[in-house]
Amino acid sequence: MKVVVVTGATRGLGLAIARQCLADGYKVVAVGRTMTAQLDSLLEQYGERIAFERYDFSDCAGIHSFAVEIVKRHGRPWGLVNNAAIGTDGVLATLHEKDIARLIKINIEAPVFLTKYLLRGMLLNRCGRIINISSIVASTGFNGLSVYGATKAAVAGFTKSLAREVGKANITVNTLAPGFMETDMTSKLQDEKLESIRRRSPSGQLTSVEDAAHAVSYLLSDNAEHVTGTTITVDYGATA
Repeated sequence: MKVVVVTGATRGLGLAIARQCLADGYKVVAVGRTMTAQLDSLLEQYGERIAFERYDFSDCAGIHSFAVEIVKRHGRPWGLVNNAAIGTDGVLATLHEKDIARLIKINIEAPVFLTKYLLRGMLLNRCGRIINISSIVASTGFNGLSVYGATKAAVAGFTKSLAREVGKANITVNTLAPGFMETDMTSKLQDEKLESIRRRSPSGQLTSVEDAAHAVSYLLSDNAEHVTGTTITVDYGATA
């Protein structure tokens, strides 16, 4: 059974991706800082087909050892979905340096390091799928999310060059850029900001986590074996 590692899998989009991967027949390694009731219900429902691995990606120094343990316990992964991220809402002029450093560490450094170490097993297997979760903010911008947008643009750039590095080993690397979704991250936005986001969409709706998870399902599948180095946008037409 193919193993897919999903980071930030305890809630929101990561949880939806984990659920979709289970429905697609994969074994899921769900990574997160703390167990949630929603993830625990998946563990009860699917048993040995899903495992929870606790990790805080603010600790980049420990990622190598963590990746080694994942492979020891669950085998070389077929897929890696770099979903774990934080979003700090605030204009740059008043954003604290510690918040900026934390955004860069968790949103850029951590997925690069985790990919570096889990990629080695894919190279040995000469196959695999890497999906980096970005955001439409990387290309459209949004008031108060300049540093977050910069980190998500970096993820998309990382995808393109890595796809060229590993393509001959039958490993695809793609970016998913969802629109704004109703998650814990967006719940911190003020009501008027959410309304302005809805107005960007032709349908007046926010993207659902299930819609984004379906795109991940496609990118992990054999049907996407020739899709690499690109960004798939799922945003209800907000960037049209």
